[in-house]
Amino acid sequence: MDNGLVILCTAPDEPTALRLARGLVEARLAACVNITQPIRSVYLWKGEVFDEVELQLVIKTTRERFESLETWLSKAHPYDVPEIIALPITKGSAAYLSWVRQSVEEGLSSDEGSR
Repeated sequence: MDNGLVILCTAPDEPTALRLARGLVEARLAACVNITQPIRSVYLWKGEVFDEVELQLVIKTTRERFESLETWLSKAHPYDVPEIIALPITKGSAAYLSWVRQSVEEGLSSDEGSR
């Protein structure tokens, strides 16, 4: 049985993080998005090391919604290459995981109907 996914994504600032989180939930691509306190990211981009403050989005969804979520997030995100990392949920509260699935199922049927 699919227990869902946790998707990690960073955003450059709070307005962007909120816009992305709301968009994902409103589109039924995610059941919930947590936005963390600012984090410090040190990374290599085009041969240069950067040291930036970002916010981490922790996105809960299902495997079935990943492709649509990735497409939506790639288009809506201001970064050229946004972090979109999927981690499997191996265990969790049955009630919570059921809620995640129910929260995004309507979006799945909407996607199928629009094809």
